Amino acid sequence: MLSQFSLMVQGTTSDAGKSTLVAGLCRLLKRQGWSVAPFKSQNMALNSAVTADCGEIGRAQAVQAQACGIEPTVHMNPVLLKPNTDIGAQVIVHGKALADMDACAYHEYKPKVMGAVMHSFHHLQAHYQAVIIEGAGSPAEINLRDRDIANMGFAEEADCPVIIIADIDKGGVFAHLYGTLALLSESEQNRVIGFVINRFRGDIALLQGGLDWLEQTTGKPVLGVLPYLHGLYLEQEDAIAVQQSDRGKFRIVVPCFPRISNHTDFDVLRLHPDVDLIMVPPNQPLPAADLIILPGSKSVQGDLRFLREQGWDSAINRHLRFGGKLIGICGGYQMLGEMLHDPLGLEGAAGSLAGLGLLPISTTLAVEKQLRRVTGTLKLTDETVLVSGYEIHAGVTETPADASQPMRLHCDDAVITDGLCSDDGLIFGTYLHGLFDEAAACNALLRWAGLQTDSAPDMQQLREHGIDRLADCLAEHLNMEQLFALLASWEQQHAN
Repeated sequence: MLSQFSLMVQGTTSDAGKSTLVAGLCRLLKRQGWSVAPFKSQNMALNSAVTADCGEIGRAQAVQAQACGIEPTVHMNPVLLKPNTDIGAQVIVHGKALADMDACAYHEYKPKVMGAVMHSFHHLQAHYQAVIIEGAGSPAEINLRDRDIANMGFAEEADCPVIIIADIDKGGVFAHLYGTLALLSESEQNRVIGFVINRFRGDIALLQGGLDWLEQTTGKPVLGVLPYLHGLYLEQEDAIAVQQSDRGKFRIVVPCFPRISNHTDFDVLRLHPDVDLIMVPPNQPLPAADLIILPGSKSVQGDLRFLREQGWDSAINRHLRFGGKLIGICGGYQMLGEMLHDPLGLEGAAGSLAGLGLLPISTTLAVEKQLRRVTGTLKLTDETVLVSGYEIHAGVTETPADASQPMRLHCDDAVITDGLCSDDGLIFGTYLHGLFDEAAACNALLRWAGLQTDSAPDMQQLREHGIDRLADCLAEHLNMEQLFALLASWEQQHAN
């Protein structure tokens, strides 16, 4: 009988379903009475979350912590990489920014950071009965095998069993599973205790011949074939849905910068029954809108230059001339100001860049990043509503002493005034991510922008519903009895 275990989920490709399988397993195990925590040694994403201990981790691990019914901590994702160029990223260790490194420098650094990874893993093992581990990308990337800390390199160091998941909806599922296993070393192959096939739609009887072949050829069981869950909502870490939602008549436009961050800010708008949300990709004009929102950015000066190159600044000015509303969030808020200063060259060459000049603020980038979860109140019109969310930014913004700052936020014992409104009432800027997540705040913001309804969805309820759907799916389609038997056999073999 198992009293404690660790299990790693690896995938044949990115987006195979690792994050969702881990979240579903976490919720299912919690239902069964296990104390369980998620873990991902190294994550690469521009969508991050702020933990209760004021650190920064990948958003997927925050969702998985919710599935466990626990607060996320930095130990659940000890290494986070936030890309700031095509070949470089900000390296965040235990929730705090360490340095910017290019790919070669980080490759050399990996053996040093493995100590931080194992410290966090052992910390979770000491506090929870089960640790469900998510891999990154694919373990079969030959060029990434050396000094790997995210897939089999970690599994070997931690000596944990692995299941491999593949997405059948994209095709080639048997080649993916067989080929991935074939490219592993003998010790790594022995660590794989089974397969899971994800996003299946059709008659399972037509798949049986392939399942039998895979099990006979590899000697590994297929633990489950998970159906395609239509309409499943879980926050996305990387992929941005750019298609038009085409739900309502109130149109909101979000320009997609090359280094857009925390685009989950707009999930509630994408799901809103009265909103037509358009995420505008590069090389496309900004269409007419009721509201334009400038999102967060990992590289504010570079993305501001990009905005101008696209001609989006002219479209924004035209939008304002016709009385349209404009919101800037975090990096988008900084862009709305008069100047962006980067004296230390944190985002490239040191220097200053003129902002859009739409708010009387100026921002200076600083080494110390502001990381905090906050609650408070928002008053854009006569009504005052509750807001909650988080801040992740390196800039220090100066605002006029007599400026109208419509948000009063609380973090621990501190009181923070945030944001700024333009004198004409058309523009609002804020550092608060998750601005729309509270239904009352979303309704108030959309009323300010011109939509007179109270139909914002309940995001917390939607998140819980999505996680529960995953757990229900696993309870029906994943052979948990076989999985536990394999885990028990693994523990027995490795105890001798």
